[in-house]
Amino acid sequence: MLEQQERLWDFAAVEPGQAGAPAVVNLTAVHISRFALLAQNRDSRYHETGGNREYGGALAAMPTMALAYAPLLREDIAEANGFVALERSLTARRQTPFAKCEVRWSRPALAGDTITSTRRVLEKYERRGSRFVTFRVEASNQRGEPVAEYDYTCIFEYAGGRKELPGRKSPAEPSPERKPPPQEAAGPPRLLKLAEVAVGHQLPTLSITESQQVINRKNDFRLAGRPSPSNIHTDEEFARQNIFGGTVNSGPATISYVDQMLQLSFPLQAFHDGGRLLMRAIEPFRAGDTVTFRGEVTDKRSHPSSAPPGKRGVVECRVMGTNQRGDLVCLADAALILPR
Repeated sequence: MLEQQERLWDFAAVEPGQAGAPAVVNLTAVHISRFALLAQNRDSRYHETGGNREYGGALAAMPTMALAYAPLLREDIAEANGFVALERSLTARRQTPFAKCEVRWSRPALAGDTITSTRRVLEKYERRGSRFVTFRVEASNQRGEPVAEYDYTCIFEYAGGRKELPGRKSPAEPSPERKPPPQEAAGPPRLLKLAEVAVGHQLPTLSITESQQVINRKNDFRLAGRPSPSNIHTDEEFARQNIFGGTVNSGPATISYVDQMLQLSFPLQAFHDGGRLLMRAIEPFRAGDTVTFRGEVTDKRSHPSSAPPGKRGVVECRVMGTNQRGDLVCLADAALILPR
């Protein structure tokens, strides 16, 4: 009977253009500070007592907080179109996990802003036997000005089978565990100027150790939509039945670490003035893992719409996140805007 009642929002039922209701978030300084702490980012710029404000004393959100103040809410898109999301199904429940995300910014989100976001299915496609759905989320402030937008791709059907948990290989193929690298004392970042940047420039690294406690707290941080207490991030039993074979952190959590690593070299304005960041998930970031993010400059050129010509430049970077076992966890590409 339940199978007859549920209209599952599976890959066949998803159609481009399906949309959910707008979400409205009144962004506060507390939200901004809490998000930064959950991203393990203790940069003073995200706290009311911090200094070096780039926006006239206003507290600006981390760039990738766009995924929190304008959340995806794919379950709500399903419900708005008369379906039940696979994550909320009573008969065929499973996760549609993160594959990749590209964020593009127009201006900062500041404490005191009211952010309205819309969400819709952008496209669906098949690749090497797996099936993917991409969503477009757009956010604007109380003046109707665009703040950020992102395209978020989920895996609706995975052709590769369930991944093996680390440490479950045969005795002949041990999975070596190394101690996390020592954490250096955090100091004020030395932000690069356009004239200092050259192709091949190596960026400062950032190492992040994830824990189940941090993953759980991130899951509980929600500015819009209903909470999701049971998922592949927090529910070990449910996670074992899905493609990663155990709990993992969320894609938005990992992209916030890439964002934080780039902030060691570039000002927030470099993101907010038309920057973009694309991250692809390669291997799961599991509790107990330490991932080191390393990057380099891959291109430098004049901004095409710079007025006068040459006033601004575009710096492109590639960032790779590798865990303590040597596995590539994520691969990211950023284009950041710097004044001369």
